[in-house]
Amino acid sequence: VQLQASGGGLVQAGGSLRLTCASSGRTSSNNAMGWFRRAPGKEREFVGRINWSGGTYYADSVKGRFTISRDNAKATVYLQMNSLKPEDTAVYYCASGIRPYAGWEASEYRYWGQGTLVTVSS
Repeated sequence: VQLQASGGGLVQAGGSLRLTCASSGRTSSNNAMGWFRRAPGKEREFVGRINWSGGTYYADSVKGRFTISRDNAKATVYLQMNSLKPEDTAVYYCASGIRPYAGWEASEYRYWGQGTLVTVSS
């Protein structure tokens, strides 16, 4: 499975961005997909995930502002980010699990995209 994340960029605080994660190879339509991020000088952290059935789970820091969705026919997962804050600045990574359900641990995800940079200015 190869993952390609895109859609990052520079946005002002309060703005929105939508990240896209496209899968190729052995597609992961039946597996959970996750989003993680790494801010400058910080460790990677869980953002949210979507199970194969569409169930979602988010970190408290993004709950109510970020929404994950998936289009299994296109083997694509989206991260809609609204009301962005400067502290959301990070490289965002999508990841594919190997089972239909997954949690928030990075170890549950086997395949990782290259990351896309999101910068939120104040």
